[in-house]
Amino acid sequence: MRKITILFAFIISSSLYISCDKANPSAKINKENLEVAKTRDVAIKKGAASIAFENTEFDFGTVNEGEVVETVFKVTNSGKTDLIITDAKVTCGCTVPVWPKKPIKPGETENIQVRFNTSGKRNRQQKNITLITNTETGREILTLKGMVTPKAKS
Repeated sequence: MRKITILFAFIISSSLYISCDKANPSAKINKENLEVAKTRDVAIKKGAASIAFENTEFDFGTVNEGEVVETVFKVTNSGKTDLIITDAKVTCGCTVPVWPKKPIKPGETENIQVRFNTSGKRNRQQKNITLITNTETGREILTLKGMVTPKAKS
């Protein structure tokens, strides 16, 4: 059994040695893939999209339970390529973000509208909105915070 294993290992290693000896690696390169890689590299050298906010946090102060708090975050593409916001994730259904679905060109400013329904929320509140973007970090976090005064019990 041992002799068969050694013979089998010898046959495999010698066939690999022989088959690799005559191969021309440059003949295996697909020219179309090279062009795609070159254009991708040019886009990478421009740099990732960059994002700038007027504010990343909004303190709504003290409100009564049941009120709806609304705010707008202004976002500017401070990079050299289009900024794309693919999603906005929130911690609960009480917070609803509306973000631009089209790419934001370099230098342009757009609005991200956020609504927070305080029904059922009491006392100190902090809600995060996580933007999924094509920036270097891949995500940006916006924060709503404030105090919700509970309804008086009847």
